[in-house]
Amino acid sequence: MSRLKIAAGNWKMNKELEEALDITRTLANSSRPTDVLTILGAPYPFLKSLVDQTLYVDHLDIAAQNCHHKVSGAYTGEVSVDMLDSLGVQYVIVGHSERREYFSETDDMLAEKVNLLLAKQMIPIFCCGEPLEIRKAGNHESHVGSQVSNALFHLSPEQMKEIIIAYEPIWAIGTGETASPEQAQEMHASIRDLIKDQYGSEISEMIPILYGGSVKPSNAKEIFSQPDVDGGLVGGASLKADDFLEIIHSF
Repeated sequence: MSRLKIAAGNWKMNKELEEALDITRTLANSSRPTDVLTILGAPYPFLKSLVDQTLYVDHLDIAAQNCHHKVSGAYTGEVSVDMLDSLGVQYVIVGHSERREYFSETDDMLAEKVNLLLAKQMIPIFCCGEPLEIRKAGNHESHVGSQVSNALFHLSPEQMKEIIIAYEPIWAIGTGETASPEQAQEMHASIRDLIKDQYGSEISEMIPILYGGSVKPSNAKEIFSQPDVDGGLVGGASLKADDFLEIIHSF
């Protein structure tokens, strides 16, 4: 079964509006493979402008980098799923390692976010991954498996089909350690096997699993060639249109 190929960018807390519009305009006007979906994870203030800019552009969509886990209420400064839906946002990054670490997001909170998004027919890009101490202890598969099962395995088979998963080797980002394409494949296969055990092979083979470990033009082709790697959640390289285009073309 052929799975969707995805090049997703996570801009994090970077860029100003005109810069964001310029990157998006460049991507929209450039030749891109028709079998690759490009998603731009933009900061909240830019979302409406970028959604409008890409409304009639094929294979180019906008994602929010987060959402709140409650429907509404006295949560000053937070952004709800309904707010994002009203802007036309289709994708939302959920459970990024920085959200887990800096903002103490739990598996239960992430499950709530996933539920709210699916109820609005929006697609979660669910992040999982292990820090260096877990990798060195050899507990990486069980650690990531717990993240996936705790936050997602309450879903029905039909709901699970809508999920995109992004695996982040946190230990290989800014640590001086390097994750090989083989290590990426090992973890992606482990996640897919876990889903297969819970939901069966048909669903496990449908779900795109993206790699989020410092993808750049120089390594994207080798990483994306791994059989269970369906694309990337790209950080720094997505902030430069030319670099991101090279990654998009590397499938």
